[in-house]
Amino acid sequence: MNTRIPNAMTVDVEDYFQVQAFAACIDRTAWHHIAPRVEANVDRILEQFAAAGVSATFFTLGWIAERHKPMVRRIVAAGHELASHGYDHTRADAQDPATFGADVSRTRLLLEDIGGAPVRGYRAATFSIGTRNPWAFRLLENAGYTYSSSVNPIRHDLYGMPDAPRVPFRPDGGGLWEIPMTTLRAFGRNWPCSGGGYFRLLPYSAFRQGLTLVNRRERRPGIFYFHPWEIDPGQPRVADCGWKSRFRHYTNLSRMTARLDRLLRDFAWDRMDRVFADKT
Repeated sequence: MNTRIPNAMTVDVEDYFQVQAFAACIDRTAWHHIAPRVEANVDRILEQFAAAGVSATFFTLGWIAERHKPMVRRIVAAGHELASHGYDHTRADAQDPATFGADVSRTRLLLEDIGGAPVRGYRAATFSIGTRNPWAFRLLENAGYTYSSSVNPIRHDLYGMPDAPRVPFRPDGGGLWEIPMTTLRAFGRNWPCSGGGYFRLLPYSAFRQGLTLVNRRERRPGIFYFHPWEIDPGQPRVADCGWKSRFRHYTNLSRMTARLDRLLRDFAWDRMDRVFADKT
């Protein structure tokens, strides 16, 4: 099966110790002392995409880019879009406007300097733009971004803006486009259909059916996202972080690469800036 509508393939480039699930048990001051795994994992992803003939968008932390400059340049050289994931995975709704504006401006310029390519897109850590911080959209526009993919219109204990539009929209009539994560509408609510932990936890057939409905019934592209650590079953196990965090983080890591291969075959994929060319 190969749909005619191309979907956006995206990677949120962060290391395993930077995820929100471990924020309470891994202090940021310890990051410098932890052996990184992100570069090896990104190189495996680049090989997987090359084998499938897929181009993608890599939403990259500035903290990672500073420490892995050749990796960033390999992403760009392979024809992928380089985009911003903020500097150090601090939630957007945990920052005041001045701090957030400085963060996104600094990271865009940093990525452009390292990658040698324009950076137009942004994705907030843990989809942390919502009703608490709508001012973030205007600051992103002021910082030179043309689109954001930071809203997940679902209910979740860590994020979510369930009343947000399910299709791209311009917040407050500004020039910036918000391209929300893909959902299905059923039984009076939105259901996640954009990857991440749900892709590992649910049967592959359920995800394939959901994205097929978005493409065929709604006649629009979807967005898929995952992280480099999700293809790394050999990563160190973080102790004392609670059963929910461990369940979310470690379940089915060993199956992820094979599932991605199926996904890359079953659907058409491209970069965010090309799939949504009229909005980026």
